[in-house]
Amino acid sequence: MKISQRAQNIQESPIRKLSALANAAKKRGTTVYHLNIGQPDIDTPPAFMERIINYKEKVLSYGPSDGLEALKVAMIHYFAYFKITLEVKNIVIATGGSEAIAFAFNAVADPGDEVIVSEPFYTNYSGYASQCGLTIVPVTAKAENGFHLPAIAEFEKKLTPRTRAVLICSPNNPTGTVYTPEELKAIGEFAREHDLFLIADEVYKEFTYDGKVHFSVLQLAGLEDRVIVVDSISKRYSACGARIGAVISRNEEVMKGITKFAQARLCPPTLEQVGAIGAYELPHDYFKEVMAEYQKRRDILYDILTSRREIVLQKPEGAFYIMAKLPIEDGETFARWLLNEFNDRNETVMIAPGEGFYSTPGKGKDEVRLAYVIEAAKLERAARLLLIALDKFCG
Repeated sequence: MKISQRAQNIQESPIRKLSALANAAKKRGTTVYHLNIGQPDIDTPPAFMERIINYKEKVLSYGPSDGLEALKVAMIHYFAYFKITLEVKNIVIATGGSEAIAFAFNAVADPGDEVIVSEPFYTNYSGYASQCGLTIVPVTAKAENGFHLPAIAEFEKKLTPRTRAVLICSPNNPTGTVYTPEELKAIGEFAREHDLFLIADEVYKEFTYDGKVHFSVLQLAGLEDRVIVVDSISKRYSACGARIGAVISRNEEVMKGITKFAQARLCPPTLEQVGAIGAYELPHDYFKEVMAEYQKRRDILYDILTSRREIVLQKPEGAFYIMAKLPIEDGETFARWLLNEFNDRNETVMIAPGEGFYSTPGKGKDEVRLAYVIEAAKLERAARLLLIALDKFCG
Protein backbone atom coordinates (compact mmCIF):
# COMPACT_ATOMS: atom_id res chain seq x y z
CA MET A 1 0.00 0.00 0.00
CA LYS A 2 1.15 3.53 -0.74
CA ILE A 3 1.51 6.06 2.05
CA SER A 4 0.85 9.78 1.62
CA GLN A 5 3.22 12.05 -0.25
CA ARG A 6 3.50 14.18 2.88
CA ALA A 7 4.67 11.19 4.90
CA GLN A 8 7.24 10.40 2.23
CA ASN A 9 8.49 13.96 1.87
CA ILE A 10 8.67 15.15 5.49
CA GLN A 11 12.23 15.75 6.60
CA GLU A 12 13.85 13.58 9.23
CA SER A 13 15.00 15.57 12.23
CA PRO A 14 18.78 16.09 12.19
CA ILE A 15 18.51 16.39 15.96
CA ARG A 16 16.98 12.95 16.54
CA LYS A 17 17.57 10.89 13.39
CA LEU A 18 20.79 9.32 14.72
CA SER A 19 19.35 8.31 18.09
CA ALA A 20 19.49 4.60 17.22
CA LEU A 21 23.23 4.89 16.62
CA ALA A 22 23.68 6.66 19.97
CA ASN A 23 21.72 3.94 21.74
CA ALA A 24 23.85 1.27 20.08
CA ALA A 25 27.02 3.04 21.20
CA LYS A 26 25.73 3.14 24.77
CA LYS A 27 24.99 -0.59 24.64
CA ARG A 28 28.63 -1.13 23.66
CA GLY A 29 29.61 0.67 26.87
CA THR A 30 30.44 4.03 25.29
CA THR A 31 29.51 7.24 27.10
CA VAL A 32 27.77 9.60 24.68
CA TYR A 33 27.84 13.33 25.38
CA HIS A 34 24.68 14.77 23.87
CA LEU A 35 25.36 18.08 22.15
CA ASN A 36 22.74 17.30 19.51
CA ILE A 37 19.59 18.31 21.36
CA GLY A 38 18.50 21.35 23.36
CA GLN A 39 17.66 19.37 26.48
CA PRO A 40 18.96 21.40 29.45
CA ASP A 41 20.30 19.62 32.51
CA ILE A 42 19.32 22.55 34.74
CA ASP A 43 16.87 21.34 37.40
CA THR A 44 13.22 22.06 36.69
CA PRO A 45 12.13 24.54 39.40
CA PRO A 46 10.75 22.78 42.53
CA ALA A 47 7.78 25.17 42.36
CA PHE A 48 6.71 23.42 39.15
CA MET A 49 6.75 19.95 40.73
CA GLU A 50 5.19 21.11 43.99
CA ARG A 51 2.12 22.50 42.23
CA ILE A 52 1.54 19.13 40.56
CA ILE A 53 2.13 17.16 43.77
CA ASN A 54 -0.39 19.36 45.59
CA TYR A 55 -3.07 19.07 42.90
CA LYS A 56 -6.24 18.20 44.83
CA GLU A 57 -8.81 17.38 42.16
CA LYS A 58 -10.04 13.77 42.29
CA VAL A 59 -10.71 13.57 38.56
CA LEU A 60 -8.16 14.59 35.96
CA SER A 61 -10.73 15.91 33.53
CA TYR A 62 -10.56 17.75 30.23
CA GLY A 63 -9.54 21.37 30.61
CA PRO A 64 -10.46 24.33 28.40
CA SER A 65 -9.28 23.90 24.81
CA ASP A 66 -7.48 27.24 24.91
CA GLY A 67 -5.82 26.49 28.26
CA LEU A 68 -6.35 27.24 31.93
CA GLU A 69 -7.20 30.86 32.60
CA ALA A 70 -5.02 30.81 35.73
CA LEU A 71 -2.00 29.99 33.56
CA LYS A 72 -2.84 32.78 31.16
CA VAL A 73 -3.10 35.24 34.04
CA ALA A 74 0.28 34.09 35.36
CA MET A 75 1.75 34.65 31.89
CA ILE A 76 0.19 38.10 31.66
CA HIS A 77 1.91 39.10 34.90
CA TYR A 78 5.16 37.58 33.65
CA PHE A 79 5.13 39.49 30.36
CA ALA A 80 4.20 42.70 32.18
CA TYR A 81 7.68 42.56 33.74
CA PHE A 82 9.02 43.11 30.19
CA LYS A 83 6.54 45.97 29.67
CA ILE A 84 4.42 43.84 27.33
CA THR A 85 0.69 44.22 27.96
CA LEU A 86 -1.50 41.21 27.21
CA GLU A 87 -5.05 40.09 27.88
CA VAL A 88 -6.43 36.60 28.44
CA LYS A 89 -7.93 36.63 24.94
CA ASN A 90 -4.46 37.14 23.45
CA ILE A 91 -3.18 33.73 24.61
CA VAL A 92 -3.98 30.16 23.60
CA ILE A 93 -2.09 27.47 25.48
CA ALA A 94 -0.58 24.86 23.14
CA THR A 95 0.89 21.41 23.64
CA GLY A 96 4.44 22.70 23.44
CA GLY A 97 5.93 25.35 21.20
CA SER A 98 5.77 22.82 18.37
CA GLU A 99 1.98 22.76 18.33
CA ALA A 100 2.05 26.54 18.61
CA ILE A 101 4.03 26.69 15.35
CA ALA A 102 1.54 24.41 13.64
CA PHE A 103 -1.38 26.48 14.95
CA ALA A 104 0.23 29.67 13.66
CA PHE A 105 0.93 28.17 10.22
CA ASN A 106 -2.60 26.84 9.88
CA ALA A 107 -4.13 30.13 11.01
CA VAL A 108 -2.42 32.32 8.42
CA ALA A 109 -1.90 30.12 5.36
CA ASP A 110 -3.59 27.51 3.20
CA PRO A 111 -2.03 24.47 1.50
CA GLY A 112 0.22 25.68 -1.30
CA ASP A 113 1.01 28.97 0.42
CA GLU A 114 4.52 30.09 1.37
CA VAL A 115 6.33 31.29 4.50
CA ILE A 116 9.65 33.14 4.21
CA VAL A 117 12.23 32.04 6.80
CA SER A 118 15.79 33.18 7.44
CA GLU A 119 18.08 30.13 7.29
CA PRO A 120 19.64 28.33 9.07
CA PHE A 121 16.44 27.78 11.06
CA TYR A 122 14.99 25.40 13.64
CA THR A 123 14.58 22.23 11.64
CA ASN A 124 11.05 21.44 12.81
CA TYR A 125 9.72 24.47 10.94
CA SER A 126 10.13 22.34 7.82
CA GLY A 127 8.31 19.43 9.44
CA TYR A 128 5.30 21.48 10.45
CA ALA A 129 5.21 23.28 7.12
CA SER A 130 5.06 19.87 5.42
CA GLN A 131 2.21 18.76 7.66
CA CYS A 132 0.32 21.97 6.91
CA GLY A 133 0.96 21.74 3.17
CA LEU A 134 3.05 24.93 3.16
CA THR A 135 6.35 25.73 1.48
CA ILE A 136 9.31 27.17 3.40
CA VAL A 137 11.05 29.81 1.29
CA PRO A 138 14.57 30.43 2.66
CA VAL A 139 16.59 33.62 2.82
CA THR A 140 20.15 32.73 3.74
CA ALA A 141 21.85 34.52 6.65
CA LYS A 142 25.63 34.75 6.59
CA ALA A 143 28.02 33.61 9.32
CA GLU A 144 30.24 36.59 8.49
CA ASN A 145 27.38 38.84 9.60
CA GLY A 146 26.80 36.88 12.79
CA PHE A 147 23.75 35.24 11.17
CA HIS A 148 21.77 38.47 11.58
CA LEU A 149 18.80 39.03 9.30
CA PRO A 150 19.70 39.50 5.62
CA ALA A 151 18.92 42.84 3.95
CA ILE A 152 15.24 43.48 3.34
CA ALA A 153 15.98 43.44 -0.39
CA GLU A 154 16.77 39.73 -0.03
CA PHE A 155 13.36 39.09 1.51
CA GLU A 156 11.68 41.08 -1.25
CA LYS A 157 13.27 38.80 -3.86
CA LYS A 158 11.41 35.87 -2.30
CA LEU A 159 7.93 37.38 -2.49
CA THR A 160 5.33 35.62 -4.61
CA PRO A 161 1.51 35.81 -4.77
CA ARG A 162 1.46 32.81 -2.38
CA THR A 163 3.56 34.46 0.37
CA ARG A 164 1.54 34.72 3.58
CA ALA A 165 4.03 35.23 6.40
CA VAL A 166 7.59 35.77 7.55
CA LEU A 167 8.91 33.55 10.34
CA ILE A 168 11.83 34.61 12.53
CA CYS A 169 13.44 33.28 15.71
CA SER A 170 15.24 35.45 18.25
CA PRO A 171 17.27 34.53 20.23
CA ASN A 172 17.93 32.18 17.37
CA ASN A 173 18.01 28.42 17.20
CA PRO A 174 20.43 27.21 15.80
CA THR A 175 22.79 30.22 15.65
CA GLY A 176 22.37 31.99 19.01
CA THR A 177 21.90 35.33 17.25
CA VAL A 178 19.82 38.00 19.00
CA TYR A 179 18.16 40.35 16.52
CA THR A 180 18.36 44.06 17.25
CA PRO A 181 15.28 46.29 17.63
CA GLU A 182 16.26 47.93 14.35
CA GLU A 183 16.27 44.58 12.53
CA LEU A 184 12.88 43.68 13.95
CA LYS A 185 11.39 47.04 13.09
CA ALA A 186 12.65 46.64 9.52
CA ILE A 187 11.20 43.15 9.10
CA GLY A 188 7.99 44.35 10.72
CA GLU A 189 7.73 47.17 8.21
CA PHE A 190 8.37 44.66 5.42
CA ALA A 191 5.46 42.55 6.70
CA ARG A 192 3.18 45.61 6.92
CA GLU A 193 4.11 46.87 3.46
CA HIS A 194 3.41 43.52 1.82
CA ASP A 195 0.39 42.58 3.95
CA LEU A 196 2.06 39.60 5.61
CA PHE A 197 1.90 38.07 9.07
CA LEU A 198 5.05 38.19 11.19
CA ILE A 199 5.48 34.99 13.22
CA ALA A 200 8.19 35.16 15.87
CA ASP A 201 9.56 32.19 17.79
CA GLU A 202 10.65 33.74 21.08
CA VAL A 203 11.03 30.67 23.28
CA TYR A 204 14.60 31.66 24.26
CA LYS A 205 13.76 35.27 25.15
CA GLU A 206 15.34 35.07 28.63
CA PHE A 207 18.67 33.69 27.42
CA THR A 208 20.82 36.61 26.29
CA TYR A 209 24.47 37.22 27.18
CA ASP A 210 27.06 39.95 27.50
CA GLY A 211 24.46 42.51 28.51
CA LYS A 212 22.22 42.04 25.48
CA VAL A 213 18.47 42.40 26.03
CA HIS A 214 15.82 40.64 23.98
CA PHE A 215 13.38 42.84 22.08
CA SER A 216 10.01 41.23 21.37
CA VAL A 217 7.96 41.76 18.23
CA LEU A 218 5.06 42.28 20.65
CA GLN A 219 6.72 45.64 21.35
CA LEU A 220 6.48 46.76 17.72
CA ALA A 221 4.00 49.64 17.44
CA GLY A 222 1.35 49.56 14.72
CA LEU A 223 1.77 45.86 13.92
CA GLU A 224 -0.58 44.39 16.49
CA ASP A 225 -2.78 42.68 13.88
CA ARG A 226 0.21 41.08 12.12
CA VAL A 227 2.33 39.76 14.97
CA ILE A 228 2.05 36.18 16.24
CA VAL A 229 4.46 34.94 18.92
CA VAL A 230 5.31 31.30 19.60
CA ASP A 231 6.13 30.74 23.27
CA SER A 232 7.08 27.79 25.50
CA ILE A 233 8.18 26.87 29.01
CA SER A 234 10.43 24.06 27.73
CA LYS A 235 13.71 25.96 27.83
CA ARG A 236 12.56 28.82 30.04
CA TYR A 237 12.05 26.52 33.03
CA SER A 238 13.94 23.43 31.84
CA ALA A 239 10.64 21.61 31.42
CA CYS A 240 10.89 20.18 27.91
CA GLY A 241 8.83 17.10 28.75
CA ALA A 242 5.92 19.14 30.10
CA ARG A 243 4.87 20.17 26.57
CA ILE A 244 3.39 23.53 27.48
CA GLY A 245 3.62 26.28 24.89
CA ALA A 246 1.46 29.15 23.75
CA VAL A 247 0.40 31.22 20.79
CA ILE A 248 0.20 34.94 21.54
CA SER A 249 -1.47 37.48 19.27
CA ARG A 250 -3.62 40.57 19.55
CA ASN A 251 -5.36 39.73 16.27
CA GLU A 252 -8.81 38.53 17.33
CA GLU A 253 -9.56 36.66 14.08
CA VAL A 254 -6.26 34.78 14.32
CA MET A 255 -7.00 33.79 17.90
CA LYS A 256 -10.54 32.67 17.06
CA GLY A 257 -9.14 30.43 14.34
CA ILE A 258 -6.42 29.05 16.59
CA THR A 259 -8.99 28.35 19.31
CA LYS A 260 -10.92 26.19 16.83
CA PHE A 261 -7.75 24.26 16.02
CA ALA A 262 -7.25 23.85 19.77
CA GLN A 263 -10.79 22.53 20.17
CA ALA A 264 -10.08 19.89 17.52
CA ARG A 265 -7.33 18.39 19.71
CA LEU A 266 -9.48 18.82 22.88
CA CYS A 267 -7.09 20.41 25.41
CA PRO A 268 -3.46 20.82 26.47
CA PRO A 269 -2.24 18.69 29.41
CA THR A 270 -3.76 19.85 32.68
CA LEU A 271 -1.16 18.84 35.27
CA GLU A 272 1.69 20.42 33.34
CA GLN A 273 -0.30 23.65 33.08
CA VAL A 274 -0.75 23.57 36.85
CA GLY A 275 3.00 23.14 37.23
CA ALA A 276 3.66 25.98 34.79
CA ILE A 277 1.63 28.37 36.96
CA GLY A 278 4.05 27.72 39.82
CA ALA A 279 7.03 28.34 37.55
CA TYR A 280 5.64 31.59 36.17
CA GLU A 281 5.11 32.87 39.71
CA LEU A 282 8.83 32.59 40.50
CA PRO A 283 10.66 35.90 41.02
CA HIS A 284 12.54 37.08 37.93
CA ASP A 285 15.90 36.79 39.64
CA TYR A 286 15.49 33.04 39.08
CA PHE A 287 17.02 33.62 35.66
CA LYS A 288 20.19 35.37 36.88
CA GLU A 289 21.88 32.17 37.98
CA VAL A 290 20.56 30.22 34.99
CA MET A 291 21.81 32.80 32.49
CA ALA A 292 25.20 32.98 34.19
CA GLU A 293 25.53 29.20 33.94
CA TYR A 294 24.69 29.16 30.24
CA GLN A 295 27.07 32.04 29.52
CA LYS A 296 29.84 30.11 31.29
CA ARG A 297 29.08 27.06 29.17
CA ARG A 298 29.00 29.13 26.00
CA ASP A 299 32.41 30.52 26.78
CA ILE A 300 33.87 27.07 27.44
CA LEU A 301 32.62 25.66 24.15
CA TYR A 302 33.48 28.76 22.15
CA ASP A 303 37.01 29.05 23.58
CA ILE A 304 37.84 25.40 22.92
CA LEU A 305 36.46 25.38 19.38
CA THR A 306 38.12 28.64 18.38
CA SER A 307 41.49 27.24 19.44
CA ARG A 308 41.44 25.64 15.97
CA ARG A 309 41.59 28.15 13.14
CA GLU A 310 39.99 25.69 10.73
CA ILE A 311 36.74 25.77 12.76
CA VAL A 312 34.62 28.76 11.78
CA LEU A 313 31.90 30.06 14.10
CA GLN A 314 30.38 33.19 15.59
CA LYS A 315 30.07 33.78 19.32
CA PRO A 316 26.41 33.22 20.25
CA GLU A 317 24.56 36.17 21.76
CA GLY A 318 21.70 34.11 23.19
CA ALA A 319 19.87 30.75 23.39
CA PHE A 320 22.29 27.84 23.93
CA TYR A 321 23.49 26.73 20.52
CA ILE A 322 26.55 27.17 18.33
CA MET A 323 26.48 26.68 14.57
CA ALA A 324 30.02 25.70 13.60
CA LYS A 325 31.64 25.13 10.20
CA LEU A 326 34.08 22.22 10.46
CA PRO A 327 36.89 21.09 8.13
CA ILE A 328 34.72 18.24 6.81
CA GLU A 329 32.71 17.64 3.66
CA ASP A 330 29.56 16.20 5.19
CA GLY A 331 28.27 16.75 8.73
CA GLU A 332 26.02 13.71 8.75
CA THR A 333 28.84 11.39 7.69
CA PHE A 334 30.96 12.81 10.52
CA ALA A 335 28.09 12.53 13.03
CA ARG A 336 27.53 8.88 12.11
CA TRP A 337 31.25 8.14 12.34
CA LEU A 338 31.36 9.65 15.83
CA LEU A 339 28.72 7.19 17.01
CA ASN A 340 29.70 4.15 14.98
CA GLU A 341 33.49 4.17 14.98
CA PHE A 342 35.04 6.81 17.22
CA ASN A 343 35.68 6.72 20.93
CA ASP A 344 38.35 8.02 23.22
CA ARG A 345 38.50 6.26 26.59
CA ASN A 346 35.06 4.85 25.77
CA GLU A 347 33.54 8.29 25.25
CA THR A 348 32.15 10.05 22.19
CA VAL A 349 29.93 12.98 21.18
CA MET A 350 26.56 13.22 19.46
CA ILE A 351 26.04 16.27 17.25
CA ALA A 352 23.32 17.56 14.91
CA PRO A 353 24.32 17.74 11.21
CA GLY A 354 23.95 21.28 9.91
CA GLU A 355 22.34 20.54 6.55
CA GLY A 356 19.00 19.81 8.21
CA PHE A 357 18.79 23.41 9.44
CA TYR A 358 18.75 24.73 5.87
CA SER A 359 16.14 24.56 3.14
CA THR A 360 18.44 25.55 0.27
CA PRO A 361 19.89 22.35 -1.25
CA GLY A 362 23.57 21.86 -0.45
CA LYS A 363 23.73 24.48 2.28
CA GLY A 364 25.18 23.60 5.68
CA LYS A 365 26.78 20.29 4.69
CA ASP A 366 30.05 21.21 6.43
CA GLU A 367 28.30 22.66 9.49
CA VAL A 368 27.00 21.19 12.73
CA ARG A 369 24.81 22.51 15.53
CA LEU A 370 26.10 22.05 19.07
CA ALA A 371 23.95 22.59 22.17
CA TYR A 372 25.78 23.68 25.33
CA VAL A 373 23.21 22.19 27.68
CA ILE A 374 25.37 19.84 29.77
CA GLU A 375 27.31 20.78 32.89
CA ALA A 376 30.61 22.60 32.46
CA ALA A 377 33.02 19.72 33.17
CA LYS A 378 31.19 17.36 30.80
CA LEU A 379 30.91 20.10 28.17
CA GLU A 380 34.65 20.74 28.30
CA ARG A 381 35.35 17.03 27.86
CA ALA A 382 32.85 16.83 24.97
CA ALA A 383 34.42 19.81 23.21
CA ARG A 384 37.92 18.34 23.52
CA LEU A 385 36.61 14.98 22.32
CA LEU A 386 35.28 16.75 19.25
CA LEU A 387 38.75 18.13 18.48
CA ILE A 388 40.35 14.70 18.97
CA ALA A 389 37.72 13.20 16.69
CA LEU A 390 38.33 15.82 13.99
CA ASP A 391 42.04 15.06 14.04
CA LYS A 392 41.35 11.36 13.47
CA PHE A 393 38.55 11.88 10.95
CA CYS A 394 40.48 14.38 8.85
CA GLY A 395 43.88 12.86 9.49
